[in-house]
Amino acid sequence: MIEVYDSMGKMEVPEEAYFGASTQRAVENFPISGYTMPASVLRSLALIKLAASRVNHELGLLDKELAEAIGQAAEEIVQGRFADQFPVDVFQTGSGTSTNMNMNEVIAARANELLGSKRQGRTPVHPNDHVNLGQSSNDVIPTALHIASRLQVQEILLPALEGLQASLGNKAGEFANLVKLGRTHMQDAVPVTLGQEFSGWAAQVAYGIGAVNRCLPDLEELTLGGTAVGTGLSAHPEFAERAVAFLAAKTGVEFRIASNRFAAQGGKEALTGLMKALALYASSLVKIASDLRLLASGPRGSIGEITLPSLQPGSSLMPGKVNPVLLESAIQVGARVMGNDLTVTMANASGILELNVAMPLIGFVLTESITLLSSTSRLLGERYVSKITANEDRCADLVEQSLALVTPLAGKIGYDRAAELAREAFDEGKTIRELVKEKGILTEEEMEEVLDPRRMV
Repeated sequence: MIEVYDSMGKMEVPEEAYFGASTQRAVENFPISGYTMPASVLRSLALIKLAASRVNHELGLLDKELAEAIGQAAEEIVQGRFADQFPVDVFQTGSGTSTNMNMNEVIAARANELLGSKRQGRTPVHPNDHVNLGQSSNDVIPTALHIASRLQVQEILLPALEGLQASLGNKAGEFANLVKLGRTHMQDAVPVTLGQEFSGWAAQVAYGIGAVNRCLPDLEELTLGGTAVGTGLSAHPEFAERAVAFLAAKTGVEFRIASNRFAAQGGKEALTGLMKALALYASSLVKIASDLRLLASGPRGSIGEITLPSLQPGSSLMPGKVNPVLLESAIQVGARVMGNDLTVTMANASGILELNVAMPLIGFVLTESITLLSSTSRLLGERYVSKITANEDRCADLVEQSLALVTPLAGKIGYDRAAELAREAFDEGKTIRELVKEKGILTEEEMEEVLDPRRMV
C-alpha cells in the first residue's frame, strides 16, 4: 500500500492502483452492492474527458503537453483499458461525484505516467485542476448517461430488435397459408393463420422499435457546460459548444447542447422516457414469449401447434423432457426490465431543486435493461424463432374439432339456432360438420363452402 492525498488528507491505496484518495474514500464509504458503474457509462465519461482536454487546450486554458497526455489516457480508457481501476459502488453519492473523481484520478495518474512522472504524485497533471477543468460531476455524469444510452441503443438494442422483428416476419410469410384455431379468453375462437399470429408479434416488436426511436432526439441533448447548477460557472463560454461538437464528430451522433440545462440537471426525463419505452417493449416481449410457449405446450398433452428448437434437457428426473427455456428466460428479463421502469421513475422524481440525486442508479438499471433486452431479443430471433416449425396436422385437427366453426352458420340459420347446434355438438362429442351433415342443414356443396376454415381467416 502507498500513501496518497486529496483535499481531505491522507489515504492508502494499493501500490499498483491508478485511482487515488477520493476513489478510496468512496470504496470505503459505499461497500454496499458490489455493483460498479457499467463499462458503457465509464467509456462515455472518458470520452467527455477527452473532449474537455482538446477543447481546453484550444481555448488556451490547458498546456499542450498536459492536454495530449490527458487525451491519450482518456482514449485508452475509451478503448477498454484500466477497467479494474473503477471500483466505486453504484450506490454512492447521487450526483455520481465519486465516479467522476475516480475517472479524474485514473486519467491524471496515467497522464503523469505518460509524462514520466510519479503516477500518484498529482503533478504535473492534477485530477481537478486539469482533468476536470470546466466541468462538474453535475453536468458530466448526466452527459455520460445520455451518451452511453444513445450509443447502446444504436449499437446493440435496435439491431437486436430489428433482427427479432425480421425473424418473426419471415415466419409470418412461411406460415401465411397454414390455417389454425384462433383463441380468445383462452377459449376456442374462429380460425386464423399461423402467419397472421406471427405477423402480430412482428408488429409488436416494430412498435417497440418505434417507441425507442422516438426517444433518441431527447437523448441527444447534453447538459455539458452547465457545471454545478446549470449556469455554467467556471466553464469557458465556448467550452460547451466546442466540446459537444467534438463528441458529435467522434461518435457520429448529432449531440447538441440541452435546450434548458436546469431541467436537464434537475430532472432526468429523457432517460426516464427511454426506460418507459424499454418497459413497453419488455411487456410485448413477455406476451410474445408467453404465446409461443403456450402454442408449443405439450408436446402431446396440450396445444402443440408449433415445435420449438430443443436447446437442453428439461428435467433432472424425467428423461426426454424438453422445456421452452429461452422463452422462460425472456419472461424473466421482461419482469426485471418492467421493475427497472419503476426504479427509474422513482429515481427521476428524487431530483431536489437544481440536481437529480439518483444518477448512478439510473445509469446502472438503464444500462442493465438495454443489455438484457438486446441479448434476449437477439437470442430469440437467432436461436428460437428462426427454427420454429409448424405441426400442420395438429393445427388442422384442432380447427376441425372446434365448435367455433359454427360461427359462419349464424348468418344462415340465426344466432340462437347456431348456439344450440354448438351446445349439442359439445354434449354429444361431435364436430359441427358431423351435426350439420346429420341434420341436413346444408347440402354437401354448401357445407364445403360455409365450413371451409380458409374462408374464415
